[in-house]
Amino acid sequence: MLQYVLAGLALGAIYAIASASLVVTYASSGVFNFAFGAMAFSVARFYYFLHTENGWPITAAAAVSLGMFAPALGALLYWLLFRHLLLRPPLIKIVATIGVSVALPPAVDLVFGKLPNTTAPGLAPVPLTVFHPFGATVTMDQVVNYLGLAVVLVVGVTVLRFTDAGLRVRAMVDSAALSGLSGVNASRVSLGVWAATTTLAGLAGILVAPTAGLSTDGMTYLMAAAFAAVVAARLTNLPAAVLAALAMGVFTTVVQRYLDPESALSAQIVPSIPFGFMLLFLLYYALRGRVRDEPAGGALDRAIRVEDGGAARTAPRAATPAGSPHGHRSLPTVAKAAGLVAVAALPLVLDEYWAGLAVTGLALSLVLLSYTLATGEGGMIWLCQITFAGLGALTAAELATTYGWHPLAAVAAGALPVVVLGVVIGLLTLKLGDLYVALVTLTFGLLVQTLVFTRDRFYNYGQGVAMPRPGFAEDDRVFAYLTLAAFALIALFIVNFRRSTAGLAMAAVRWSEDGARTVGLSIVRTKLLVSAMAACIAAVGGGFLAMNAQAAMLDTYNVFGGLVWLAVLVTIGSRSPVAALVAGLGFHFLPGVFQTHLPSAWAEVPVLLFGVGAIMVAKDPDGVLAMHARQLRGLVDRWARHRPAASPAPLAATASASEPTGGERP
Repeated sequence: MLQYVLAGLALGAIYAIASASLVVTYASSGVFNFAFGAMAFSVARFYYFLHTENGWPITAAAAVSLGMFAPALGALLYWLLFRHLLLRPPLIKIVATIGVSVALPPAVDLVFGKLPNTTAPGLAPVPLTVFHPFGATVTMDQVVNYLGLAVVLVVGVTVLRFTDAGLRVRAMVDSAALSGLSGVNASRVSLGVWAATTTLAGLAGILVAPTAGLSTDGMTYLMAAAFAAVVAARLTNLPAAVLAALAMGVFTTVVQRYLDPESALSAQIVPSIPFGFMLLFLLYYALRGRVRDEPAGGALDRAIRVEDGGAARTAPRAATPAGSPHGHRSLPTVAKAAGLVAVAALPLVLDEYWAGLAVTGLALSLVLLSYTLATGEGGMIWLCQITFAGLGALTAAELATTYGWHPLAAVAAGALPVVVLGVVIGLLTLKLGDLYVALVTLTFGLLVQTLVFTRDRFYNYGQGVAMPRPGFAEDDRVFAYLTLAAFALIALFIVNFRRSTAGLAMAAVRWSEDGARTVGLSIVRTKLLVSAMAACIAAVGGGFLAMNAQAAMLDTYNVFGGLVWLAVLVTIGSRSPVAALVAGLGFHFLPGVFQTHLPSAWAEVPVLLFGVGAIMVAKDPDGVLAMHARQLRGLVDRWARHRPAASPAPLAATASASEPTGGERP
């Protein structure tokens, strides 16, 4: 048992370092860092470049990576992005940090090269020294993990409790506005916090690389596991996060003592343990009552905006929210019609390769409509829409292949159990704040991915479950028009729903739940209705994706891939069905252009561009489509103002025409 406990403490130490970084950044800035995994990968990759590829000693490589590169990266990201997110809505904060997580890894690969082998050393010399305390086996890697956590705790407590810098950080955690009024330079403190927490992310990435591999997948799993400890700590309690991380690490390894290592079920249970922890805590919070996720001092900090010099002024009026009557400017109807005609012509004018990309993009657009409804219209930050799509695809494929259903009937029937799941998740998240809702849905998606999608019967060595197309739509072009017709029907439904009484109630709830409750609207009924419809649309879209690929290939429905889908959609525009169409097509056409017409070294550039686009949401939350719509309407308005007015009628003629007949004046 001691062997498992010591191994669990080593794993928990990595979780603890990661969770400490997440807690400090959230408590001090209000930003929950979904880019943590990408930042850890970037620093670990730089360490690998120095130590393994260039032969630097461990000490020198670690000193430069953690002492120079990591703080510089954190400071750069703060200056470019994080300082602009303080007063942004939760959705924009999440999407912007997802943009960083999408953009950083390909940028690092472009600079340092993509690794063919993800095996990487840590901070311990190789070959590893092995110790045998009390008969147990402990490697030098594990000892380094213990020492790393000890150093972080000692230095962190010393700085936070006994230095002026720590006092300023604690003041920032309570209220950036009040600390600014007392003369603290809030920007300088925030920059230091992001530099320090990026160093912690890099340390966690280097420590986990020998076991999880130096890859974005390994670092993303580290981030997701650390989320569990952060949730247990209610997002801001640092000691609770560290203790929960250690307990989670020990439990993860001790459980393995009682599992068959050769069992496929064991391979599914062990990776799911952190997500199970997170789900239990989230359910506990949901059952206890309403849980907000706003960091301390948030209301005051919205009223007072701190300037770089420490002075404060009243915050400017925020941009009109997308849910307000004037917050969303859509494209003119003529432009929408022209765009749909152009999309309809694509299967006719493109060759087989590009037509295939077009139909795949159209199928993805169906799934993106569920984000449009849930997030754009409903204001709910759901991160499991891709999981709903995967469940819909899997159920439809089972019905069509195993039971011989017609493919379209299978897609419709496959959406029904997904609707039930959507309603259940809607009920569980009614009393949770936006960030907690995002974490609940993310956790649900991760659990389904590890416990359901990886089962041998469904996964089938990556080939998935066969899903035929309808007999009349086996040709790509015919199937493209079938998919476009389904998209048009669902988009029309969303537009009409937006204008209906239920849609107006939804807009009121999105705008202000308290205000909607005051006028007698049912928050529960409205949110559950949106949850059910969004889950249904995602499942139908997943069925069309499966029909397009002629198999429900479950690797397509990776949860973190869904974060990229959300980021791309919000970049274009989260409330517009046309934006869903543009995002779906662009998501597949842009990589096709790079793969076909540009050198292979540029293959990562489209992913980088998607990430940069999501980062730009911090500047224009309405999205690219709404921005261009405003510019187009502005041009039309200016043209109308400068258009020559009609020539006035001659004065005599006017006077003559205005005189009453008979020569009498009134």
